[in-house]
Amino acid sequence: MQAIVAISNLSKTYANGYNALKDVNLDIISGEILALLGPNGAGKTTLISIICGIVNASEGSVMVDGHDIVRDYRLTRSLIGIVPQELTLGAFDTVWNTLCFSRGLYGMKPNPAYIEQLLKDLSLWEKKDSVLMSLSGGMKRRVLIGKALSHEPSILFLDEPTAGVDVGLRKDMWQLVRRLRESGVTIILTTHYIEEAEEIADRVGIIDGGRLILVDDKRALMHKLGKKQMIIELDEAVDQVPAMLAPWSLELSVDGCRLTYTYDPHSSHTGIPDLLQAIGAAGLTLKDFNTTQSSLEDIFVNMLKSQQ
Repeated sequence: MQAIVAISNLSKTYANGYNALKDVNLDIISGEILALLGPNGAGKTTLISIICGIVNASEGSVMVDGHDIVRDYRLTRSLIGIVPQELTLGAFDTVWNTLCFSRGLYGMKPNPAYIEQLLKDLSLWEKKDSVLMSLSGGMKRRVLIGKALSHEPSILFLDEPTAGVDVGLRKDMWQLVRRLRESGVTIILTTHYIEEAEEIADRVGIIDGGRLILVDDKRALMHKLGKKQMIIELDEAVDQVPAMLAPWSLELSVDGCRLTYTYDPHSSHTGIPDLLQAIGAAGLTLKDFNTTQSSLEDIFVNMLKSQQ
């Protein structure tokens, strides 16, 4: 598969000595949705800013569609749209004029039909003549996306695109991101909402302390690192886990009514049949049980803990 963005040995150290990125290597595949996860200060925004030509790297290189971002700045920048975290918009211009002006900044010829369709896709058509200061936060976020797409880029960076947006609008934006991907746009998003990555991403990258810890296909990641838990409800509470159940490393709930068994669902021997027999042999009466699958959030949290 072709990499539309190729990042090699990328590092960034600011003048105050802060090392924001440390030897990052990453290929972003054309047409994919890549979610970058990480805590505040992990380096996500710095990475995006370097690719988009807003911040200069200290070391390393970035190629966009085969072109160096420093040597071929104008060309690579024209291929990229970026939606920043901050609601950076004027106050008195209209939605329509804002998108048309943004398109013109990239030297693109006027295309009212494209802008009209873009506004309709963003559910902004009825607001096209509204001044920006009159819009809600969610509407302003949509205008930022419209600005980023006004010059028809092939790569779109979304830096916390649904921050401060209600759940309903967030899901609308997920649908928009999917439609953009279907039209051929490559999308890279940073997010604090793990369910956002779980819902729409093809691949997930985890950044912490300026290092890219892991990049993998979302489903493969959950297959390899996801665990299952069996929650066993007891008919009567116990004070401690019987010694004969020690091989299963069970966790006892505070009220003593539930045992939790964590296991690898892909293992040829999960240990569940033997555990259920051992529970009976230990004199415990099983009332009910159910299983739960690790989420992407569980994997993310565990990955960060393992780096500490």
